[in-house]
Amino acid sequence: MQMISLEKELKENAYPGRGIVIGMSPNGKYAVTAYFIMGRSVNSRNRVFVTDGEGIRTQAYDPSKLEDPSLIIYAPVRVLGSNTIVTNGDQTDTIYELMDKGQTFEESLRTREFEPDAPNYTPRISGIMNVSDGAYGYAMSILKSNNGNGASCNRYTFDYAAPVAGEGHFIHTYMCDGNPLPSFEGEPKLVAMSDDMDEFTNMLWTSLNEDNKVSLFVRYINIEDGTYETKIVNKNE
Repeated sequence: MQMISLEKELKENAYPGRGIVIGMSPNGKYAVTAYFIMGRSVNSRNRVFVTDGEGIRTQAYDPSKLEDPSLIIYAPVRVLGSNTIVTNGDQTDTIYELMDKGQTFEESLRTREFEPDAPNYTPRISGIMNVSDGAYGYAMSILKSNNGNGASCNRYTFDYAAPVAGEGHFIHTYMCDGNPLPSFEGEPKLVAMSDDMDEFTNMLWTSLNEDNKVSLFVRYINIEDGTYETKIVNKNE
């Protein structure tokens, strides 16, 4: 697979929707993830990321403007032991709870499907990172309708057990803007990572469409000892 420029990819797509990036820094020291949300409606844009324990959650920036919280208020990031879970919906909780009971990442997602927002049927995208005893591996998943057929859910899991320094993968909900919104197709895109967390965060935020971007989360986890640093950027400040 050819490596693409994440900066170029984001700048050329006004509405990739919600996106997850997971990979390893070029120096091999950090497990890296980023999650961003975008919005077209007032309800979707009326959000911020806030810290919640070791993870984050979304909340309404202006509670008086909150309409339907069902698909926009959730915990995108939770930590379960050596696992960091990153998703675009309340399946974060499903993964957390079922893995805590001994099920795998893939098994837990067999209990879920795409979002019930016909005609878009927004895909549920998820990622999990395991950093333990100096070792690192990750997996990504997408649950999507069968070419817009709301009666059929297709589930795909991509396992990266031996990440390569400097490489990451990017998956997002929509191919581009549209009505209905076209679901992401294919496997996660191969992208270059950065050693510099500030530089990586700034690149992502400035590359996202100014009108549609809402919030960004970035985390660098030290593979050697599991400590981490987190950055949150909200358009609504």
